Amino acid sequence: MKTLKLMFFFCLITAYSFANVSPSEKEALLVLYNATNGSEWNTTWNIKAPIETWHGLKIEKGRVVEVNLPFNNLEGTLPQEIGNLVYLKKINLGFNKLGGTLPATLANLKDLISLELFMNKFEGPIPSELGALKKLKCLKLYSNSLTGDIPSSLMQLSKLEELLLGSNFLTGPIPSEIYALKELKKLSLMDNRMDGVIPVEIAQLSRLEELLLSSNQFIGEVPMELLNLKNLNTMMVSDNNLNQDYTSVSVKNPSKGLRLLDIQSTAASIDIEKE
Repeated sequence: MKTLKLMFFFCLITAYSFANVSPSEKEALLVLYNATNGSEWNTTWNIKAPIETWHGLKIEKGRVVEVNLPFNNLEGTLPQEIGNLVYLKKINLGFNKLGGTLPATLANLKDLISLELFMNKFEGPIPSELGALKKLKCLKLYSNSLTGDIPSSLMQLSKLEELLLGSNFLTGPIPSEIYALKELKKLSLMDNRMDGVIPVEIAQLSRLEELLLSSNQFIGEVPMELLNLKNLNTMMVSDNNLNQDYTSVSVKNPSKGLRLLDIQSTAASIDIEKE
């Protein structure tokens, strides 16, 4: 009898959770499923089953808070209706075959902390509307076909810790307002078509651990102020149009700092300061 009561209790909880997922959220998930060829996913959804059983979703108090579908053979486009999942805190659709442009409706996701759309086929500009995601800590858009400048609005994401935009076709300079990203730990812009000088304002990012700027068209000098970043353990600036040729460096003890050694007219090396 006790077992039957427990089963009845859990059935009630399941039904309650399902009933609390709003119609607009459910519809948005179904549009996502259809727009990305859901029937051919590696792990697909039984759309007749309760939403909480659908692979890759996390639901809290009847609200969809995470969509995690990496390596799942999603193919198609990311629909505008993704913006109706207004309680999302995390999206991970990495390592799929998604294309088209990034929908501006992503800006509706005001609680979003992590947006990971790397290793896909997205094209077009990075929507400036993403600057409205004030809680965002992680933005990973690397290895797509994105074009245009980095929107200056992204410099308003004061909680951002990771900005990974490498391996796209981005152009233009690094926004000088980058100093505003005080929490930034990882910045990767490598393998793009960006130009201009490396802004000295990057040296104000005291938490920065990784700075990857190689394989672009940057000119001028590497600001010496960058060597004062005590947490910086990896810096890559090679394969640009800088006045000097620099090697890349990775150190295990960032507290020792970095310094430029053997600066010559033809080359300069970045090495570890030994104490």
